Amino acid sequence: MTDQPNGNTSAAMTASIGGGDEVVGDEQISAFVARHLASLHVDGSSVCVLVPDATRTCPLPLLLDVIRRALGGRVRRLTVLVALGTHAAMSEAVLAKHLGADFFQDAAADPTTDILQHAWWKPSTFVEVGTIGARVIAELSEGRLCIDVPVRINRAVVEADLTLVVGPVFPHEVVGFSGGNKYLFPGVSGRELIDLSHWLGALITSSRIIGTLGETPVRALIDQAASMVPTNTVALCLVTAAEGRLRGATFGEPRQAWRSAAEMSAKTHIRYLDAPVRRVLSILPDKYDDMWTGAKGFYKVEPVVVDGGQVVIYAPHITEISVTHPAVAEIGYHCRDYFVEQWDRFEHYPWGDLAHSTHLRGAGTYDRVTGERCRVTVTLATGIPERIVRSVNLDYLDPAAVDHEAWASDPETLVVYDAGEDLYRLR
Repeated sequence: MTDQPNGNTSAAMTASIGGGDEVVGDEQISAFVARHLASLHVDGSSVCVLVPDATRTCPLPLLLDVIRRALGGRVRRLTVLVALGTHAAMSEAVLAKHLGADFFQDAAADPTTDILQHAWWKPSTFVEVGTIGARVIAELSEGRLCIDVPVRINRAVVEADLTLVVGPVFPHEVVGFSGGNKYLFPGVSGRELIDLSHWLGALITSSRIIGTLGETPVRALIDQAASMVPTNTVALCLVTAAEGRLRGATFGEPRQAWRSAAEMSAKTHIRYLDAPVRRVLSILPDKYDDMWTGAKGFYKVEPVVVDGGQVVIYAPHITEISVTHPAVAEIGYHCRDYFVEQWDRFEHYPWGDLAHSTHLRGAGTYDRVTGERCRVTVTLATGIPERIVRSVNLDYLDPAAVDHEAWASDPETLVVYDAGEDLYRLR
């Protein structure tokens, strides 16, 4: 297997490896990454390596080891920045496991290497690089929104000579497919653009935008913000198979590298059913530690459930709705129209929280006379107490009452193990 250009004839050529049914081996991806890092003009420069947090699957320890060996001794400073978005920061133990124990220990002993987590809660984290005006927002959002938005980003990106974005690409409920410039916005951006981009996705609705290839309105907004960052950027976009093994990778200018990786991801991470199902049991892995992140177990299966059906999210290890987003417990989970038709009641809440609410509740309608009607029932079989689950407008099921084998034998039930990354669609 060799890496080849993806067909882009511009100066910003994108290289790729894999993309077929076979898995890309460790030696193959290591050689691919090392070869392209060697071609970068970074001697004496500062490089910021932007990586995902532990909610995204990829062989990060392997990749960081290759990056350290390829850039060590060449660059003046190497900063690894974890793109938390608005997720909770990882503990030192979790961070070390996520990045790789050897890399973590070596970085701690190296005065030219820093490891940072995106401190989105600290104003001092950010540098403002401009404003996207209301007229441009209206154009990018296809008329859905019309406000000015300041563009703030983690200063570690702005202060670096080069930013290397490293991360996987999956079907995504807000933008279509994750990855690429999304690790900048909202990965290490200010709350304003996070809220705006997520609410724009919610207005379009998750069921319409998830798994959409090409430039969705949210992707166009993200790329517009990224164009304002005064730093050279390249991207290593990854497509993972089971257990974090790689199916393929692309390297190059972020938009082109992402586009090629998204096409690979569509072939790898979208599973098709011939007919809808009445019920889905979505079994979440431990990497999702609250419903803010665990809601992916709903987004990825909603399209295959019949009207009036049910999605059960099974995660006994989850005990919180969201520590970092307490407003969700106050507003509860509702369909998009519930908020849009009562905007005067809800516009002062963080728009990203409203978006999360609609994404987990799914499609539905609302009017002030007949109330809210949601297309499917969402049931939590988690460690969250029943009173809290019902208070946020979701159904409750004791996880001890779930018999995985019995449910799997039901022809009207789809059981999804390790849920949250693969998207299910009807043919």
